[in-house]
Amino acid sequence: MPSPSPDGQSGQRRPALHATDPEIAALVRDEERLQTETLRMIASENYVSTAVLEATGTVLTNKYSEGYPGRRYYEGQQVVDPVEELACARARALFRAEHANVQPYSGSPANLALYLAFAKPGDAVLGMSLPMGGHLTHGWDVSATGRWFRSSSYGVRRDTGRIDLDEVRSIALHERPKLIFCGGTAVPRAIDFAAFAEIAREVGAVLVADIAHIAGLVAAGVHPSPIGHADVVSTTTHKTLRGPRGAMILCGAEHAKAVDKAVFPGLQGGPHNHTTAAIAVALREAATPEFGAYARAVVANARRLGEELAARGFDLVSGGTDTHLLLVDLTSRGVPGKPAAKALDRAGIVVNHNAVPYDTRRPFDPSGIRIGTPALTSRGIGEEHMPLVATWIDRVVDAVRTGRTGVEEQVRAEVRELTAAYPAPGLPVD
Repeated sequence: MPSPSPDGQSGQRRPALHATDPEIAALVRDEERLQTETLRMIASENYVSTAVLEATGTVLTNKYSEGYPGRRYYEGQQVVDPVEELACARARALFRAEHANVQPYSGSPANLALYLAFAKPGDAVLGMSLPMGGHLTHGWDVSATGRWFRSSSYGVRRDTGRIDLDEVRSIALHERPKLIFCGGTAVPRAIDFAAFAEIAREVGAVLVADIAHIAGLVAAGVHPSPIGHADVVSTTTHKTLRGPRGAMILCGAEHAKAVDKAVFPGLQGGPHNHTTAAIAVALREAATPEFGAYARAVVANARRLGEELAARGFDLVSGGTDTHLLLVDLTSRGVPGKPAAKALDRAGIVVNHNAVPYDTRRPFDPSGIRIGTPALTSRGIGEEHMPLVATWIDRVVDAVRTGRTGVEEQVRAEVRELTAAYPAPGLPVD
């Protein structure tokens, strides 16, 4: 059950919600407390600014706007049109793209729109294998994209843990896919967009760069950009970009019409205008020097944390990271990923269990954990704290292996001390 709010602050901050639905108000308050007191190290999570939160909660949620600016199916778009135009203009400027569509509801619908735009059911598609670090919508068999299209997948080398571009080319030459996806959800190394583009040109495929995880790093120039290499770029607007839960598609002018028609009316109805406004705010924030410093710190934190974990005997897939995340194989520690992740969660360090390349365990009980630094960095926690974080992870994982009790509680208390010193953006401070 949700805990009560003895200080009454949840009612003071959200009086209408507290009065109308105290159960939901209490749950929101509990989530605030959880996000305040824990180290959120899910690679796909972050903290948005107060400005982004405010934009998400505006009266723009009341408005229906099927169509595009200047070409709507409803009247009364005098305000909504400039909001979307501003978001698109900021996206084009930030990523140096010729066209931007900010209407997709999230990353998976954005990718589905690209299938609709550039392929037909039964066509061949090529993407990174899910167990190797890819995404469900890159043609994996449990997704509609793997059921409606003839999908093939590539992986990483056993010896390096890095994408095997020779394998990618060999499969592409054999299958002749209409779409090739690069990018994924557990890829710790920089993606060679130029090499993927060369393969796509050789087989006549449309190259889609899914940068959902690394969009903020790309925007800040700390990861190579796919613009100029990939025909189309899809991305979420949260994760490293620190925006609301939404998505964008970027492309050249020659693909703009096909992309827009696939999003609407092909796949969805009216956009979520409150989300569009929050995307615009996040894009403005991402264009600042402060955001650039943040993105550099995200990568520096991930690299330092990887070094510290390796020094404590953890096996890192690919040996380290170029990005915001680490993929850790716990096989040598004698602890599966799921019990390790649950123990870390109880200790106030929130990660997720994750398959590692060539994993011999089941997907829901895999050998590894995935660790990210975007949210931790948003709090101002820096490289100097990574040895401490690595020590906490080491202590908890070792306690799982040995059955030692009391470690989770001790670490959680220490985590609270650190988080109290580094308040999270957008969250109220008691």
